[in-house]
Amino acid sequence: MTFDLRRTALRGLNLPAPGCRQAGASRHVVSLHPDGAHSIAAGVDAPINIDVLGHAGYYAGGMNKTATVTITGSAGTGVAENMMSGKVHVKGFASNGAGASAHGGTLVIEGDASLRCGISLKGGDIVVGGSAGSFTAFMAQAGRIVICGDAGDALGDSLYEAVIYARGKVASLGADARFEPMTATDIAALQELLGHRRPQPRPQAFRKVASGASLYHWNADANQEY
Repeated sequence: MTFDLRRTALRGLNLPAPGCRQAGASRHVVSLHPDGAHSIAAGVDAPINIDVLGHAGYYAGGMNKTATVTITGSAGTGVAENMMSGKVHVKGFASNGAGASAHGGTLVIEGDASLRCGISLKGGDIVVGGSAGSFTAFMAQAGRIVICGDAGDALGDSLYEAVIYARGKVASLGADARFEPMTATDIAALQELLGHRRPQPRPQAFRKVASGASLYHWNADANQEY
């Protein structure tokens, strides 16, 4: 099934999923000429493969559930935001807020990710093949984020139970974030998360960033110094 977005309304691409789910069918959908349109493949809740051949605008693959969305280009703000399950694969770069508030699934970004990647992450995995901007994983509550390149300022600011693995330089850690020793569990997790990459980066080259847990409870005596 092919949708040419120069000829077909975007709503047509986002509507087939319920019908596929009810029929119990698995289907391959190709989107031609996305030309930066917003909300491509948003709200899909069927086990289908959607290939977006070109650049996507805001919120591509948002609220994804069970679908596999591949963007052969770059993606605008909020790609895979609030994703529940499935996979969103961006073969280019991702703008602000990639994977924001995602509850599950996997977001793979082959290039760089901009500011606030994984903001308020609630579960699932994000793998960034390049570098990630400032405030990545801000208030991330659960899930895992892998950064194969460098990380900007305030990495993991106000982090909760999410875990970050960073291979390159980290400009600075955010409030309550700290480096922790890598364990055998962390090595195994990285091997799983990086299994698709060729050549696969050495898990031992990454550093683990986790929460110091000092912000979990209000401390009236802290005088705002954390």
